[in-house]
Amino acid sequence: MSTQPSKQLETFDNAAPERDYTIHIETPEFTCLCPKTGQPDFATIKIDYVPDLKCVELKSLKLYFWSFREEGGFHEKLTNQILTDLVTAIDPRFMRVTGVFNVRGGVYTTVVAEHRQAGWVAPEAVHLP
Repeated sequence: MSTQPSKQLETFDNAAPERDYTIHIETPEFTCLCPKTGQPDFATIKIDYVPDLKCVELKSLKLYFWSFREEGGFHEKLTNQILTDLVTAIDPRFMRVTGVFNVRGGVYTTVVAEHRQAGWVAPEAVHLP
């Protein structure tokens, strides 16, 4: 596998496709460029998903995130692009991508984008004492 930035997301088979379970991924080192000034933007990207038949391979995800370092984009566009690319790669039952962007001009931005597979219904939450 390459150690260069790449938009190609690798996948692997879900080991437990018969079960709904959540995978949480978080990276505090996402960087991109401000589309107005060209200055770097920094964010924590959080991904929560319920896989169906495929899961995303983490090193390819790291290289995918790295590919944004030289790209300009508004926070909303980038967060939704990450969601679209991941859904295209693995077709999860459910996915939420949260971009928590560091301060820019005195303003913090958090963008949340979600995907729900057609026909999938979330299981009822279990609350334990």
